[in-house]
Amino acid sequence: MTDILTYIAENAWQAWTLLAVACLILEVTSGDFFILCFSIGAAATAIASACGLSFYGCLGLFAVVSVLSLFFIRPALLKKMHKKTKLSNADAIIGRTGKVSETIEANGYGRVALDGDDWKAKAEDGKLIVMGESVEIVSRDSVIITVRKAP
Repeated sequence: MTDILTYIAENAWQAWTLLAVACLILEVTSGDFFILCFSIGAAATAIASACGLSFYGCLGLFAVVSVLSLFFIRPALLKKMHKKTKLSNADAIIGRTGKVSETIEANGYGRVALDGDDWKAKAEDGKLIVMGESVEIVSRDSVIITVRKAP
């Protein structure tokens, strides 16, 4: 038993390396870069442990590097991976041209076809737009689009 404990104490860098790899594997399942910070801490600690840092020194280093990663590396990665866009996928239709698939009644609703989708639509000026006419999409409010006759 003492041989095993002696081996672990002399080769603690292997345990830190295993912890780093395990955290990387767990990170793949979560994708929020939280567990990655602990993997970075464990990797730094594995290097320090291989260089001879004491057990308590390794614990302190692991804690410090992990916390610093949470405050500095994680926000940068989140910002890079989850860039905020001004338009949602549905808002990307604004400014595009579609065809009226069901007459848009005066001050009422009809339907507009665009890229295989059929949207409930109303006219911007409240006037009648007949089936088959081309329209430009002006805005979107939930699942209802506002259109005007295409120039």
